[in-house]
Amino acid sequence: MGLSWVDYWNGDSPVYVNDRHKALHAKAVAGDIITLIETPDAKVLDYGCGEALEASRVASRCGTLYLHDAAPAVLAKLMARVADQANIRPVDAEAVWQIEDNSLDLIVINSVAQYIPKDDFAALIARLAGKLKSGGRLVLGDLLPPGLSPVTDAKALLSFGFNGGFLIPAMLGLVRTYFSEYRNIRSALGLMHYAPEEAVGVLEAAGLKGKRLARNFGHNQVRMAFEGRKP
Repeated sequence: MGLSWVDYWNGDSPVYVNDRHKALHAKAVAGDIITLIETPDAKVLDYGCGEALEASRVASRCGTLYLHDAAPAVLAKLMARVADQANIRPVDAEAVWQIEDNSLDLIVINSVAQYIPKDDFAALIARLAGKLKSGGRLVLGDLLPPGLSPVTDAKALLSFGFNGGFLIPAMLGLVRTYFSEYRNIRSALGLMHYAPEEAVGVLEAAGLKGKRLARNFGHNQVRMAFEGRKP
């Protein structure tokens, strides 16, 4: 069986050029999630959360924060790190579906859509929509528009590196990525791209009222974010 995206993220993937890059990215994404939390008792699910380095900060702004990642090694490290925090609940692939229907105020799915075949992603969104309470929102972040090239993403990283004080590591990281397994698996499996109307259509097919948001999560504003609100 060939390598899958889950296998890749379950390993030691070189997605961040250094610790500063990782920390600034986590801080930015957590800040964006916090802006979406409407009440201090909100129940929030971060689906595809990654390492969630700023989970404590997000959890301080809501009632319950569920964290799910498909990579077992990532989830295991996360469980160990937040074990003593009562309102943070890491959930595996089985436990995420045990969350009560019609109970969540917010579901965030950031930088996930590009790694899942479109039919599977649409089915995932439809299933997760059932976990939202009336008025709850499902927010998709970091969707790739059609025609987005690696060069455009590289420019966004270099700008982030310049502003964040890690420009030289960012430049070296791009070279390392070019020769890494990421390039090979991206070439083999590809990444999913969505036109804005297509992304809205996925949300509306799940029974949500969809729209594009003004800004994406994190530093790369060439990529897109969308919201689906449950009637």
